[in-house]
Amino acid sequence: GLSGSRWGIRTVEDLGGGLKALAVLESGFMANSGALAQGGAEFGRQVWVGLAAPAGTVTLGRQYDTMTEFIQPFAATGQWAGYMGSHMGDLDNLANTNRINNSVKYVSPVIAGLKAGVLYSIGGVAGSFSRNQIWSVGLSYSGGPLSAAIGYLNARDPNVSFYGNTPNKGTATANNIGSFGSVTTPESIPVYAGYASAKTLQIAGAGVSYTLDPTTVGAVVTYTRFDSMGSSSGPNPLGYTGDVAFASGEVNMRTRLSPALLVGAAFDYTQRTSTGAGGAKYMQLDLGAIYSLSKRTDLYVLAAAQRASGSDSLKQSAVASISGFGPSASNKQLGLRIGMRHKF
Repeated sequence: GLSGSRWGIRTVEDLGGGLKALAVLESGFMANSGALAQGGAEFGRQVWVGLAAPAGTVTLGRQYDTMTEFIQPFAATGQWAGYMGSHMGDLDNLANTNRINNSVKYVSPVIAGLKAGVLYSIGGVAGSFSRNQIWSVGLSYSGGPLSAAIGYLNARDPNVSFYGNTPNKGTATANNIGSFGSVTTPESIPVYAGYASAKTLQIAGAGVSYTLDPTTVGAVVTYTRFDSMGSSSGPNPLGYTGDVAFASGEVNMRTRLSPALLVGAAFDYTQRTSTGAGGAKYMQLDLGAIYSLSKRTDLYVLAAAQRASGSDSLKQSAVASISGFGPSASNKQLGLRIGMRHKF
C-alpha cells in the first residue's frame, strides 16, 4: 500500500560535546498475516548503530544506500504513490526494495544547502576483496523552492549481494531476482528476472523539484545497467552475455486541496536496450489521494495503469507488471488500492 507495515525501536543518546549515539531496529511485516517481510529477516527494514557529530553522521549495519536515500524524495513512490508507483518492479530501487548488509555510511551536515553521503558494503569473501562489495554516493541541494539531487550505486555480484541478502533468498545457484514461474508458482519480475548472472549492477539517478505552495512538481531520471552477464553470480538459463540497460524518466506533481487532502499524479516511461534480445518499453500512469483524519491516521486510494511492449528479460512478449501485483497475462494492467494507515 502507501507504506510497508512496520514496527521498531529508535534511540538517541546525548554523549555531550555535540556527539550523539544512535541506533535503529526496524522490522517489516505483512499486516494481513503477520508474516515477516523483507525475505523473512527479523529486522529486515533497518538495523544499525552510529554516531552523530557536527561534522556528520556515521552508521554501521543493514541500511539504505545513499543513491536511494537522496533520489527517492523526488519520485512519486517516495512521496504519495507507495510501492505500486515505483518503476517496473522497482528496477532502480527507489522504493527501497533492497537494503545493504554489512555497510558503513557517512552523511554530511547541510552546508549552504548542500548535503553529501557515501556508503560502502564489505563483500566478506576471503581472498576476493571486490566480490559482493557495494558502494554508493549521493549529493543533494535545497535552496528556497528548488531542490535537486544526484546519486549512484555499484553492486558487484548483485544476485547475491543486492538481491539475495535476506534469509529466504538463495545463493549464486538460485535466481534471487525473480523467476520464469511454473504450473504451481507464478512468474515474478519478468522485467529483469533474466539478468541474474550479471557481474555488476549500476544505478545512476537524478531528481529535481520546485515547490510553489501548496503544489510541488518534480522529475526523476534513472539509468539501471546489468553488466557482464554470464558470470558465476547467478543462473543464466537463457545464455545471456554482454550488458543490458534500462532508462527511466518520470514527471510528477502533488498538491493540497485542503489541509487534510493531498492529491498526486505521475507518469513514467521506461525503455530497455540490449544486444541480441530486442528491447522493451513500459509506460505507467499513477494517481493518488490521501485524506488525513489526524496527524497519525489517514485514508488513501491509489491507482496505476501500465502498458508494455517488446520482449522482456525472459525472452517472451513483455507483459505489464505493476510493482506489488503479479504480472499481467497481457501487455496491460490496472492496479487499485484502498487503505488506511496509522502511525505511532
